[in-house]
Amino acid sequence: MLERHEIEAFLTLAEELHFGRTAERLHVTTARVSQTIAKLERRTGAPLFNRTSRRVELTAAGQRLAEGLRPAWDAITTAFQEAVTAGRGLTGTLRVAFVGAAGGQLLAQVTELFRRRHPDCDVQLREAQMTDLMPWLRDGGIDVALATFPIEAPGFTTGPVLVSEARMLAVPAQHPFARRSSVSMEDLARSTMLQLPDTLSEALRLDRTPPTTPSGRPIPRGPSASTFNEVLTLVGAGHGVFPVGAQARRYYVRPDVAYVRLTDAPPLRWGLLWRTDNATARVQGFGRAATDLVNG
Repeated sequence: MLERHEIEAFLTLAEELHFGRTAERLHVTTARVSQTIAKLERRTGAPLFNRTSRRVELTAAGQRLAEGLRPAWDAITTAFQEAVTAGRGLTGTLRVAFVGAAGGQLLAQVTELFRRRHPDCDVQLREAQMTDLMPWLRDGGIDVALATFPIEAPGFTTGPVLVSEARMLAVPAQHPFARRSSVSMEDLARSTMLQLPDTLSEALRLDRTPPTTPSGRPIPRGPSASTFNEVLTLVGAGHGVFPVGAQARRYYVRPDVAYVRLTDAPPLRWGLLWRTDNATARVQGFGRAATDLVNG
């Protein structure tokens, strides 16, 4: 039978593909991780990872083992956390991050409901920039975040959609689009599109700043921005346009930016995001509070 530290070392390395980061997450030495993996490989009789001086990757045998172990290990972890919660209730501290004023307002309401249910558990809310969320989650600086979907990254879990909002196009106040009541996705081929940083997930970048219109016409690429206020500043200065949620009209009123509805664009979707190996009872309880709040 496998021991707990062996399973944790293997699954963490399968996610990180880096011995140093794996050691940091498990709070052990790199040598300890290497020894544990070597022991597993001796027991299985096959290499689980290919190692070079530049990269680490799963072998076919390692991939099969990871796919078999992960669901079972997540189920065991969840069952244990639920047992602990049932026995003594939720305690400790939950660290939650949000981006933007609307996100902060929503999470403040979720936090109020969560605290009524679990008065012995403290919640710390932190404002983040859009480039902060994934690094903070990976490093353990926060436990859960409110993020714009889609998020497709190994080692992370997304909860149900909490909020859907109409997609608008932020344009310079003097732009021809600003005089229109709406624009279509095909109209994007006529304007320069500001870009999200490459550090964000590819799925999110393709959703927010697609390279082409639905018919395949290229959309001119503009400069990238790392924060939402930076995006709006570049829009106001005439450097490009950018898709935003309808809440921007309420929380980000600016004299140099106009918001025009994108009639045929899908809505922007928001939900909670957390590290798969950190699906604690606190995280799950907060997720339930969020779902209950938005469902009335």
